[in-house]
Order: sequence, then C-alpha cells, then structure tokens
Amino acid sequence: MNTDVFLIGSGQTRFGEWWEKSIRDLLYEAVDSALDDAPCTALDIDMVIVANMIAERTNGQAHLGALASSILPHNPPALRVESACASGAVALHTACGLLESGRAKNILVVGVEKMTDVPVADISSALMGAADSEKDVPSGLTFPGIFGLITQRYMHEFGLTREQLNTVSAVHHRNAIENPFAQFRAEIPAEKISQSPKVADPLCMLDCSPISDGAAACILSTAHESDVKIAASQLASDTVSLTERETITSFSATKKAMEGALEEADIDRNNISHLEVHDCFSIAAIINLEDLGFAEPGKGIKQYEQEDPAPTINASGGLKACGHPVAATGIKQVIDMTKQLKKSGNRWGLTQNFGGACASCGIHILEHTHA
Repeated sequence: MNTDVFLIGSGQTRFGEWWEKSIRDLLYEAVDSALDDAPCTALDIDMVIVANMIAERTNGQAHLGALASSILPHNPPALRVESACASGAVALHTACGLLESGRAKNILVVGVEKMTDVPVADISSALMGAADSEKDVPSGLTFPGIFGLITQRYMHEFGLTREQLNTVSAVHHRNAIENPFAQFRAEIPAEKISQSPKVADPLCMLDCSPISDGAAACILSTAHESDVKIAASQLASDTVSLTERETITSFSATKKAMEGALEEADIDRNNISHLEVHDCFSIAAIINLEDLGFAEPGKGIKQYEQEDPAPTINASGGLKACGHPVAATGIKQVIDMTKQLKKSGNRWGLTQNFGGACASCGIHILEHTHA
C-alpha cells in the first residue's frame, strides 16, 4: 500500500434466512454496528461503497449506494460495486484506492444480499449472471454443475476420493460452532457429507455453500489508526467461461492476485498464519490452497487431513458453514480475519474472495501491527 489504511470499525448481521428483514434492515444493522465499533462518528464518513450482486432480481432494488448513504445524517457520496461473488473484495479494493489517492479519509464499505425471498430457480438464474451468457448458460449449466465438472476433472487428474472431499465441509462446520454470526453452528460428521442429496455429480448438497441473507460492513481510514491495517489489496481476472481456459483444476486469477499481494505486503507466504478462502464448493477450497501456494497441485486435501494445519483455514466456518450472502462475503472475511489476528496475536492473515469460477479474484493481506 502507498499509505497506511487502517480498519477502524466493523460489524455484521448473522448470516441466515431472515424472512422478517428487508435488504434495508440488513444494511442498517451492519452499518450501525460498524459505526458503534469505530472511533469516528457517522459525520466523519467521506464516502460509502456498497457491494451487491443481485438485488434487482431478488428485491427489486437498485441504486443501493444512495440507499446506504441515506442511513447517514449527511448523505455522503456513494457508489455500488458488482463483481459477482467477489463484489465484497472489489468494494474493499476500490476503497483502498480512493484512500490512497487522498480523495477520502474515512470510507464505509458494506456488502449486502437478501437472497431467500425468491424461488431457488430464480436465485440459480440470477447467480448464473456470473457465468458466460453465450458459452455457459445455453448449455443448462448452473454453478453447482460447473463446479461438479471441475471436481470430476480434479479427481481424474489427481486421484482425490469422494471420502477425502468429505473432510473439507466437515472441518468448516466444526469451525463454525464457535462463530456466533454463522448460519450453521453444528458439527457434521464427514461421512454424512456424501450421504446428503446429490446436486451435481460428484457434489452433494453439503459440498455447497447455502443461499443466505446478510450484511457486513467495515470502516477503512487514513485519518484514524488501529492495530489492524490493510497491507495489500490486489485484484486479478480470468476468462469468464471455463471453455476458454487451459485448465479447470487451477485458477490463474488467484495465482496472479497472490503474487501481487505478497509483493505489495513485502512478505513471504510462510509469514501468513490465517486464511479465509472462498469455499463456495468444497473442491474450491482445495484448489485455492494450491493456487495460493500452500500446497502442491493435487495435494491441497492434505492440509485438511492435518490435526492443526498451518496456516489455519476458514476458522470462521467459511462460506460453507458461515453462509454466503454473496456480496457480503469478501467483507465478512476481512472482519473475521481481524478477529483471528487479535485472538492469536499473530501478525499476518489473508483473505481470498472470488467471483464466478474465479473469473475475478480479490486478495487482501491484513497486518496486526501490535503482534
């Protein structure tokens, strides 16, 4: 980073199925919580950035930047960011750029999604907006189908077994027990994962992140200091359709963003103690570990088979157990990473948030300055 950007306040709703709450209610709850946690007042906010993917389809609501701005007494300038499930990370990256430029000193970044009020078929259709409308959608694919194909190919190339894959979701559900904001806070034995209904062979229901409602907000600042700052913020992109890639068992956007993030933070990956990775499907978590450089190709599952993996992986429960209101996820990851660094006393943590089949990827490295 060209200047120190501190995370000075954060807040979120619990992720889940909030039938009685509107998208506005979720926004208010997360924003109020972040402001209560910050040393500044609402009037100190210079700009609001809202991450959202599908509110037009699920809530009939666009213009979310202005809607979020209206929560504050002085209606600061606001904008909305969309990059599929990576919207949260892109919103954070946008905020970092504006803070580095000096155009703002305190920015409220909030991600929100209200997904449970419409039929599942409508949600599936809306989420396929993150795929290629000409090359993927006409074939009838959904994202479970896309990641089912990825899983089949990965198993063919590297010999991953269905029983090994069970470990990923089982670990994430176990981790979520301690997270009061998680959608699912119950342990699920590994053997139960593959016994859940088949969704897209070989993926089962418990391999898939849920449809969720929720919001997460943080305040980034160059005017106020805290003991956690953003040491790196990097984005990378790839082709939207898998049909245009050389391989579907590795995501180049993650590799590119990771290379840039390590260079920006001026650290080695071995310095990183905690990871929050984008486990929209269980196979994604394995591939992410390999692309981030914490496992050799085909060996990512070994990290889940260890008693105490280093670095820690998705201590929050990840998308699988914490929930996945898509545009809130990238911001929620940063909030969780802040908690993990403060609890452990370690210095470095990393979040990875991607959109589509990793056609866009945002990586943030956080530094606990009092470690």
